[in-house]
Parts: sequence; C-alpha cells; structure tokens
Amino acid sequence: MSCGEHHDVDCGEILQRVYVFIDNELEDASSDEIRQHLEECAPCLDEYDLERCVKKLVHRSCGSDHAPDALRQKILLRLTQIQIETSITTTD
Repeated sequence: MSCGEHHDVDCGEILQRVYVFIDNELEDASSDEIRQHLEECAPCLDEYDLERCVKKLVHRSCGSDHAPDALRQKILLRLTQIQIETSITTTD
C-alpha cells in the first residue's frame, strides 16, 4: 500500500509492523518512526485504527478464553524452532 506521498519509511513497511506496534512490542526508535508516519499518512492511520478496533473486538469477544496447555506448548516449541532457523539463516 502506498498513499502516493513521500515518507522516510514506505507505507507497506509500516503496515507490516503495525500489529507489533499495537501490542507495544517495538523498541522506542521503531515506535517513534511508526508514530511519525501515522501522523503524516492518513491512509495508514485509517488502517492502523481499523486493526486496533478489530484487535479490541477480538479481545472483548475472546478475552476470557485460554488456550489449552498442550496448544501453548506446541506454539512455544514452534516459535523456538523458527527463532533457531532464523538465527542460523542470518549467520550464514
């Protein structure tokens, strides 16, 4: 996605990181970069607002449901495997 305006960071890159931004899981520099982009770019701000609303709705609808322990363990194991694979790939 692009709004047609020039930005320091491409709209597509911002929107790829918007979920992590919504969850406050970015370092300060990246958060500041996204915040600045959203202040300058109405289409990205609209997309951000939509994603934030959807996330709140899902949380409100499913917030009290907890994943079974077996599922949590499978997910954690897979995330660990992906991290290992990624670190091996980036060091090669």
